[in-house]
Formats: sequence, structure tokens, C-alpha cells
Amino acid sequence: MRNITYKGKIVGLTLAVAGLLSCNAQTTENVIDSKEVAEHLEYLSSDDLLGRKTGTAGIEEAASFIEKEFESAGIKPYFETYRDSFQVKNTDGFNIVGYLEGSDEKLKNEFIVIGAHYDHIGEGKPVDGDAIANGANDNAAGTVAVLALAKEFAKLNNNKRSILFTLFSAEEMGLVGSKHLAKRLKSQELDLYVMFNIEMIGVPMKAKDYQAYLTGFEKSNLAEKFNEYSNGEKVLGFLPQAQQMSLFKRSDNYPFYETFGVPSQTVSTFDFSNYNYYHHVDDEAEKLDPEFMSELISALIPGLTKMANSEEKEIKMTSNE
Repeated sequence: MRNITYKGKIVGLTLAVAGLLSCNAQTTENVIDSKEVAEHLEYLSSDDLLGRKTGTAGIEEAASFIEKEFESAGIKPYFETYRDSFQVKNTDGFNIVGYLEGSDEKLKNEFIVIGAHYDHIGEGKPVDGDAIANGANDNAAGTVAVLALAKEFAKLNNNKRSILFTLFSAEEMGLVGSKHLAKRLKSQELDLYVMFNIEMIGVPMKAKDYQAYLTGFEKSNLAEKFNEYSNGEKVLGFLPQAQQMSLFKRSDNYPFYETFGVPSQTVSTFDFSNYNYYHHVDDEAEKLDPEFMSELISALIPGLTKMANSEEKEIKMTSNE
């Protein structure tokens, strides 16, 4: 997530206990392996990847890892290769775009984009000699979620609509990667139904009756339909701070909204009270909760499955303001 300021200071609020238990009721079957979530999280936020800054050897390592995971899961490249390349500040950047074709002759021409940014800031203010900002929650967590969902949907193989699984680079440099991909897909006249972005889901929220919040909550009926699709379970909810801080405009959903004018929103659990390490060198895998993450990712599957299979485009914009 790009820099955000809350009550006059850069946000970052202490998580008192790693592995904090969520108070939210969990009724969805947990089909995502928390051990694999933890392993992927540890690798993507390891010092070996040097903070995954766009244009570095570290993000090249991350990209190669993502490509191998896609290939292993049976997710095909959408373009000639998995990489969607662009230039940013005289530096080469690339999004990673995987493709799962829909099974319905008509609906497969409609697309859902499930995305997250996989880049981070590289280095931060040193703490005890450590300057590598590994970005576990921001946004290795979202990256891990996209990989897990890609693997699960490829296994289920029941999506009538086509799905693009996208990992964006240069989000931290101004949403550059997502802007580039949105424009490229628009120029190809892609029929985009929904863009579903995942950002900072590494720890649960406190005292909420939903599992994650949706940015731009009031702009569409996505949360309402998603919860309906999830057998009435309240997976997505409204966080007032997200609206106050204009988080809708601060992640990779926004370029798709601007370019396509369709529901394009971000799911997150960073609620301004549950994590102290935003853009901090101590944003490490050990501070996150892989069990919670696996529960949340599992909870997203029913809603996304119905989204990919409804006969009509039931999720719609309700406000363009």
C-alpha cells in the first residue's frame, strides 16, 4: 500500500501479540494450507529478496518464484510470457499475469482480475543494523493470497468466466504497474467484470463482525453480493477509516476503476489499530498470522466462485463519485 498518513503521522500501529486471534466467526471450510501460506510468506519476505524493490535482483527472484508457482498450478501466461513489461523512472518493471480460461463458451469472454502488488520499498530506516524492508504484510501477504487462489481455482476448474491472476510491480512508485496493465487490457477491449485486489491481510482485525474490509465500499454492491454468495457469512464489511483515508485510491484497484469504470476494489485487514510495521524494516513474516490468512483466503473462495459463475453480471457500480 502506498504511503498513508493518519491523524498527522505515517500509519503504523503496534500489534501487541503476533498471532492475535480473530473474534470473527469462521464458518467456511478452511481449504487453504496454512503451512504452505507460511512457507511462501517466509520466502517472499526473506532478506534474500532484498525488499523486492522494482528494478532490483530481489524482485526478479520474486517474479521467477511466482512464475514457477503459476506453471506448477496449471495457470497459463495471458500474454506470450507471464511478464507484462513497462518502464518506470528509467527502470524495467514487470507485472506477472496468469490466465485461467473460463469453461462457458459465452461467459469465458468476460474476465475477473484477482490481483495484488508483489513489490515493496527495498530499504527503510535501519533498526539494529537491519535496513532491508521485507514487506511481509505489505504485500507479500496479498501475493501469497493470489497464488493460493490461483492454485485452488485451477484445481477446482469450475469457473465459467475467465480469471486473470495478476501480481503488480511498482505499486510503491505510484501504482505504475497496474496503470500500465489496465491501459493495455483496455486497448485490447477486454470485457472486465470485476477487479478484486488483495492488500495487507496478514493479521486479523479486532472487534469486527466481518473478516476483511472493502475499500470503496459504497461505490458498488460488491460486498453485499459477495456476502450473499458466501452463504450469508459476513466476509466483507465497511471500515470508516478506509473511507476517511481514501484507501480506494491508494492501491492497484484504482487504475482499473479509472480505466474500465467497473467494480474495482481492495480487500484488506490492516485497520489502523492492528499492525505497527507499515513501511518498516520489522514488517517480517514472523509477525503475521498464517493460520488466519489461510482462513480468510478460504473464506474468499465461495464468493469468488459465484462471481465467476453467475449467469448475469450481478455486481454493479452504485456510485461514480
